Amino acid sequence: MIEPPEQALLAKAQRGDQQALGELLMTYQDRLYNVCLRMVSHREDAAEVCQDVLMKVVQGIGRFRGESGLGTWMTRIAMNQSISHLRKRRVRRTISLDQPGGYGQGQDDQASVLRNQVQDSREPGPDRCVQDAEMVGLLKQVMAGLDDDFRAVLVLRDIQQMDYAQIAEVLELPVGTVKSRLFRARLALRQAMDRVCPMDDAPTSAPPAGQAQAGGER
Repeated sequence: MIEPPEQALLAKAQRGDQQALGELLMTYQDRLYNVCLRMVSHREDAAEVCQDVLMKVVQGIGRFRGESGLGTWMTRIAMNQSISHLRKRRVRRTISLDQPGGYGQGQDDQASVLRNQVQDSREPGPDRCVQDAEMVGLLKQVMAGLDDDFRAVLVLRDIQQMDYAQIAEVLELPVGTVKSRLFRARLALRQAMDRVCPMDDAPTSAPPAGQAQAGGER
């Protein structure tokens, strides 16, 4: 449901009020960027995708009819654009691997992505345990390797903390499918973490895989 102040801004924006439209975009752009970043795992790519998302919001705001929440509608656009970007990136990477020297280029690109992921895990202070920072980096690395559908539901639930109904609206899926996919996504994440960081070697202070990003079920 759209709150009255936001509804008033939306009505003005749909009548062509650029200031009202700007206020709406400012309200949501950080959230949209965060969705893009967690999906594409690279700051520059996320900024580019987010700009495309905002452009699509501007182009489509006049057709928005309030059948879902405004934030939900924008998040759906962000998720669709992010997944489209990931698919294009995989195609480009596949082509580069087929070219002379392509394998090395692919490795360099992956190393760059991981380096940016680790840098983005900004810890609150130097007193934080190094093992925790390493675990955050491993989690982001593993998240980047998950299936797009799994990553999407994890980002929406465990990072954006959306409820099942909101996720179902964003992904245009039944709630039951969302719950099933989330269970399988968390299982895949846990199994992938076990492969890169066996329990015997894992830092004792690390959070459980299902709660690593934002917490578990509510």
